[in-house]
Amino acid sequence: MLLPKRTKHRKQMRGRLKGTETRGAKVDFGEIGLQVLEPHWITSRQIEAARRAMTRHIKRGGRIWIRIFPDKPVTKKPAETRMGSGKGSPEYWVAVVRPGRVIFEIAGIDYAVAKRALELAAAKFPVKCRVITREGYEG
Repeated sequence: MLLPKRTKHRKQMRGRLKGTETRGAKVDFGEIGLQVLEPHWITSRQIEAARRAMTRHIKRGGRIWIRIFPDKPVTKKPAETRMGSGKGSPEYWVAVVRPGRVIFEIAGIDYAVAKRALELAAAKFPVKCRVITREGYEG
């Protein structure tokens, strides 16, 4: 699973999921990509599950780029704990994605196989996604 080696601060504020993505909204490295259509937090477990699904489907051929990284810690208080007594401890890591963000890219394999692999990956996320291609790509 993905997580930062070290961070400046152990705990972070929640922030807001407002607006659309301007950077990272096009397919830059591969030929086909998976684009998010809703704002959400995507956990490192979900990213890993999607990566495994894609890798298995393309039978370890081609090349996969993961364009997001879970660098935001999410804290949680223990079960049956009274209110107060500070913020909980970090439990897992998330990547903040906004609409338009490309999260995976694939190159070096047949278009139909790559499209199916990205659809399998999209099923692992709690957001709507669509498969897009690079400008000028003839699949």
